[in-house]
Parts: sequence; structure tokens; C-alpha cells
Amino acid sequence: MRTESNKISKSSWPKQAVKKWLNIKTSADKFHSDYCFTGAERRKSCSDKDCYAVVPDNFSEGWLMDSRNGMRSWDLGKEETCVPFSDALDLRMFVGTWNVGGKSPDEALNLRDWFKSPSPADVYVIGFQEIVPLNAGNVLGPEDSGPAAKWLSLMRHALNPNIEEEKGGVKQQQRYYLAASRQMVGIFLCVWVRADLYCHVTNIRASCVGTGIMGYLGNKGSISISMRLYHTTFCFVCTHLASGEKDGDEMRRNLHVSEILKRTKFSSSFEAPQTILQHHNIIWLGDLNYRLVAGYDDTHELLKKNDWQALLEMDQLRIEQKAGRVFKGWNEGGIYFAPTYKYLANSDHYVAQTSKSKEKRRTPAWCDRILWKGERLKQLWYVRGESKFSDHRPVYSMFFAQVDLRGKNGITPPPPPPSNAVTITRSCSSKPLVNAGLPSSCAAKVQAEEQLLMLTRTQSCMDTVQSL
Repeated sequence: MRTESNKISKSSWPKQAVKKWLNIKTSADKFHSDYCFTGAERRKSCSDKDCYAVVPDNFSEGWLMDSRNGMRSWDLGKEETCVPFSDALDLRMFVGTWNVGGKSPDEALNLRDWFKSPSPADVYVIGFQEIVPLNAGNVLGPEDSGPAAKWLSLMRHALNPNIEEEKGGVKQQQRYYLAASRQMVGIFLCVWVRADLYCHVTNIRASCVGTGIMGYLGNKGSISISMRLYHTTFCFVCTHLASGEKDGDEMRRNLHVSEILKRTKFSSSFEAPQTILQHHNIIWLGDLNYRLVAGYDDTHELLKKNDWQALLEMDQLRIEQKAGRVFKGWNEGGIYFAPTYKYLANSDHYVAQTSKSKEKRRTPAWCDRILWKGERLKQLWYVRGESKFSDHRPVYSMFFAQVDLRGKNGITPPPPPPSNAVTITRSCSSKPLVNAGLPSSCAAKVQAEEQLLMLTRTQSCMDTVQSL
């Protein structure tokens, strides 16, 4: 993975700070990636040519390296038999968001429980808020990338446990690559893709918008990552909106959303979206900071009864969205879990339960949310995690995302390799994953697993709050 030096000379600090204050783009706006490119530059996808490599059964490293086999790029894949090829592909996309309260993780923190699902996803989109304390040094000074590196390391190990299994006589190893990651002060967003999808991801770009101090600094704001998977465009927006539960604070959050939609611009690229709303599929995640309109005294009884639906009627985001003042036309799944903020450290108790000061008392709220927009996205489940690492609980969701394998000119990527090629299998399907969607029997099994998981998570949340 490409990384930049964390050391910044004292002489360059004022220059870095001024650029930050004035929102001047610097080379630091270039994201990190396992890909060998920088900024908006991108090597061509392996689908740019209508060919594929036929891997023999007796595959060896020598076969790959020996140029005397006489195979040329324009000869590859010229087989008489061809496997039928579908126009669309259903992928599983895991999306998670977590405000970690300015705490840096240690190696003992296990993220595998957070990423756990009945079947692994094809794409993981993980967003964090407050990976560094939001003090003056971090907001006004140079970026502290140390915590981000730790989170990346934890995610890489959680997604790549280096366990090799053998199924059907074929050795396989689940492997994910970092497509892109970007940090702005405490906001951190990264996208991981499965190895066999790696070369079908193109036009990766990132854009940051600060909406914090003076309306421009990065203590609040957004990071957006744009990419094309086959011929479908995706935009992932990780945000940390204005805090506070005073009357009118929800309007500041609405304004932040409006500013992010207006000011997010992606670098010019051929036939690529330039704004958030120009993408086929958009997922908005983060600490949106919307609170409950009632105070703690009015909500305490509902919390004791686990009456989430009654509490959600007082949720500012639902109220503002229904009134058409924010996220008009966006979707959010049903919420069947307890409010995610604000907890005592290493505790299942809300701060409001123990605080005697009204100023420090925070009414529990669903600050951490995931919304989406796009006809080819289907949410499977929407739950929260139970890690006590910070004063927020993580929230995550699984989507089915349908991608277009044909371009607007009807050009199709190369067909799957023949049966004697080395393939990567998953779940109960025995076909190469690059071929069409799951069989109906497999899809039914996966959906049943997802429903069971959601019921289990919901019960866990209810049990957790029983002590209120």
C-alpha cells in the first residue's frame, strides 16, 4: 500500500495550516490505495480487452513466466466453447460506520465480529468519525495519520485472515484489496474489494468537504469516494455533521448536507460522474448527529420499554426528511435497535442515566445512520454492533448491489473462463462468481440466513437495554 511520510517539518507546518484554513487542495488530497496509481490516474481495467487467460489444470508459476508458450494477448480466450454470460451481476456490499470517540485502537481490538455475516461480502465500505481527538492541533495543524494506519492494519487482518481452505479440490484464500482510503482530520473512509473484482474497479476518485469551524474546516464535513465497478458507478459519502441538541441544531445539520451535495466535486475523468447525485448508486453513512426532539425525561420510559417505534417518531432525521427539508428521495432501512449514542466508556449504560448535570446530559439518539439512493440497491439488513470501545455503537448494513456488465454501447466484458480454469467459489454456488447472480436455491438460503441474523441482532440489542 502506498503511504506518505508522517513526519512534517516545523517549517512546513504554517504552510499546511494556511492551506487547511483556506480549503486549498494539496497533494495530500490524493487517497491511499493498493492500486499502483495516484490521484485520479488509473490503469486500464482487465476488461478493456476482450480476452482472458486460460489457466491449465497443471498450472505452475513457470507457465505464467515462460514467454516461450507462444501465447499472445490477442490469442487468449479464443476458445470454440463459451459459457453463457449474463448482463448483470449481484454483489454483496457491507457498509459500516463508527464514531470511535478520538481513541486510537490497539492490536487487541477485534474487528472480525463487526464484519461477521452468514456469507462474506464482495465489497466492504467502512467509515469512521473522530479517529483523532478534535482538538485545535488536529483541526488546524497537519494531518495525524497514525491512527488511520492502525485502523487499516486491523481491517486488513480482519478481512484477510490468511486461512487457506480446500473446497471441491480447489484451494482458495479469501482476499481483499484496499481500493481507496482517505482521511480528513477525524473522518476516515475506506473501500475494500474482493481480489477477483480488483481489476474491474476503475475511475476511483476522492473528494473532501469541510463544514466545521468557519464553515470550511474539517472537524466536521465529508469524505466521498467515487468509483466504477464494471459499468455501474458508486459513490460512498462518509460524514460527521454538526453536533448539539439545542433547538435549531437540526437546521445546521440540514445545511451541512446541502453544502456537501453542492461542494463535492470529483476530478475530471472521461464519462465519469462529477457530483454525488450523478452516480447510479449512492450510500451515505456516518455520524449524522440527528437527535430526538424530546428531552431525556420524556424518553426514559420509552427506553425502558424498548419502544423504538415511538422514539423514532421524535427522531429529527425522520421528521426533517418527511418534511422534505433534507435527504428527499433517499432511503433508510427500518431501525429495530437501541439508540447508538451516548454511552459511558466500557459500559452498556447511557451517560444520561448517571449524569447529574443537565449540561452534560445527552439524550440517547440514533446519531449513526446509513442511507442510500439508487434503483439497483437492496438492503438485506440494518443492525448495530455492541463494541464498548467508544461512546457510540457501530452501525452496519448489508446490501445487494446489481452491477451492469454491459456498457451503453452493448460491449460486454470477457466471458468467464472454461471449466478447467482455476476459479474462486463462494457460498453454495459452484460456478465462477464472475458469472451471473446466485441460483434461486442459494439466494433463498442466504436470505434465510440474513433474516435469522437480523432477528438475533435485534434480540441482542433488546437484551442489552433491559437493564434501563
